[in-house]
Amino acid sequence: MAGPEIGVLAARARALAVLRIRGTAWAAALLPAAVAVVLLVGAATGHFGTGTGWSVARWTVGALAVVALLLAALVTTVVARARPALSPSVPISEKSAPDLYRLVRDLAERLEVPAPSAIALTPDCDSWLEDRTHRAHGPPRAARPAGGERRRTPEAPVLVIGSPFLWWMRVAELRALLAPVVAGTGPSAHPDIAAARRFIRGLDAAVAVSARADGPLRRLPLRFVGKVARLLLRACRDHATIMERGVAAAASERAQNVDYGLRIVAQEQVGLAYAGWDRLLTRVALPAWRMGRWPSRLDAGVVSALTELSRRDRLAEGFTSRLGERPACDLLEEPGAIDRAASLLAARLFHGGPAEPGPDWSPVAWNQYPEEVVDRKWRLEAARLHRVLDDLPPGPAAPGDAPAGTAPAPSTVAGSAPRASEPSPAATSPTASPPPSHATARQPAASFPYAPAATRTAAENHADEGGAPAPGPTLDRVIERLARDDRAGDLVAARLGAEVEREEREEAARQTALGARAQDAAAGVAWGDGLVEGGLPLFPLQPPRTGRELLADHVTAMVCCAAVDTAGAAPGLDWLDGPALLVDGARRSDLGRTVLSLVDDGDAAPLRGWLSTVGVRAEKPVRLV
Repeated sequence: MAGPEIGVLAARARALAVLRIRGTAWAAALLPAAVAVVLLVGAATGHFGTGTGWSVARWTVGALAVVALLLAALVTTVVARARPALSPSVPISEKSAPDLYRLVRDLAERLEVPAPSAIALTPDCDSWLEDRTHRAHGPPRAARPAGGERRRTPEAPVLVIGSPFLWWMRVAELRALLAPVVAGTGPSAHPDIAAARRFIRGLDAAVAVSARADGPLRRLPLRFVGKVARLLLRACRDHATIMERGVAAAASERAQNVDYGLRIVAQEQVGLAYAGWDRLLTRVALPAWRMGRWPSRLDAGVVSALTELSRRDRLAEGFTSRLGERPACDLLEEPGAIDRAASLLAARLFHGGPAEPGPDWSPVAWNQYPEEVVDRKWRLEAARLHRVLDDLPPGPAAPGDAPAGTAPAPSTVAGSAPRASEPSPAATSPTASPPPSHATARQPAASFPYAPAATRTAAENHADEGGAPAPGPTLDRVIERLARDDRAGDLVAARLGAEVEREEREEAARQTALGARAQDAAAGVAWGDGLVEGGLPLFPLQPPRTGRELLADHVTAMVCCAAVDTAGAAPGLDWLDGPALLVDGARRSDLGRTVLSLVDDGDAAPLRGWLSTVGVRAEKPVRLV
């Protein structure tokens, strides 16, 4: 007997065990009714006595039978009507991807298994079969053989493909990768295996429904249903696990002779795609999502990210030579539209954004990313850093600080002295406007933050030749406060953490309110019942950052703003590391070490040396948003 048949037989045996558990549960529910029928028939035929004891027994057993039948009907109804959660995906119609459907059907024909009923894409580096039929959606299709007898034929499952695979893999590699997945439609068509899977999915959905029950009238009965469903799931767990292993083994064995050599290459590409996809999401997409923008071509970006990874990692050398072959995304009629839908779904899954674009949730193209995401991210973080510095208690005085009684009036804006050869615009311009008030300066979108006079550094209190302070926040203020005050680093880190946490809570509440009003099916995305109600995002991308990490990020952002404003630098995009500072067109990756020296050790010398090398004017005010 061939290997695939052995695996199917093993899976079928376990499926029958699951169905026996279902039958046992039904038998236990019907047992009181059967006993009640026996007692009633025995009394009617005179085989049992007619005394008081027999009468009490009949009434007791009859009442117990009614209760058992009602509870069994409740459990059966909930299990039958509850819809199992479906994987979020972008459905692909045959009209929009005829070549992809043709490839999958040819593959199924070679494997001698039924073709999948449909194809969908998911923003993940994985592929699987998903049965999306359930009794709540109607019974399986009925086939009529030649003799006229009708029999139940399970509908083929849906093939879900990871969207990064279509853009990174070549057509031949994708076919080899999908071979063992498509081969799983064979065991799925077996009636016993299909029935066992429907039963387990129904139990799982019933548990989810019971967990979401609200109100005392629903909570009490559904809590009973949840307990029964969990009990049956525990009884079926081992059988279901072995059944799925048998199905997977049978599918893998059946696909052995189909593109076996290419499957090895394709599996190597899976690991590479996962590494590049993870870096693209966490380093590139996440900063955009946090400010209400979502990159509209994530899958196209993964090609650039993986190409860059191949260039940097010698273990991936030679992988870029494949790029001359036909990419699998050519199997789509409109890859740009599919990429856009998958990118929006990725943002919803991993960050929790709305299901549709809007005023506060708009797409961004890769050529716009540096200006609209990177530069804005730096200036938002710099503004937050200065707001926190404004609220710090006074630090130790530095040499050259003016006495508290002679400090500039609170209405002046924090700044630093320009060089002697460059008089301040406030002193030379006859039309210079007066500095903004405290209330106005505390709004970063309108002007620059304001620092109380008692907490200003020497550079901020130093007046120019005309005696007027230079307007605007400066990098000097940040460096001097962190370098001369040992407590400032811990205070700023703690307050930055609290500020970021507060902003994230407000953003999460806003996104939840938007998601509650949005229609989940709006953008052609299939959502399973119970998936959205569990809360979004479903998959957090990053663990919480420590206060020191936040402080280093914010100081780096302030340095980048100063470099852009005073040294002719520019924001850029690194496909693997995200936001990058470009100086003379080349990325400067040596900034992080100097910032850590300041943040961790209070040593400003390395950072000041870096600023001098690049030509950054730390005493000049920077523009915030």
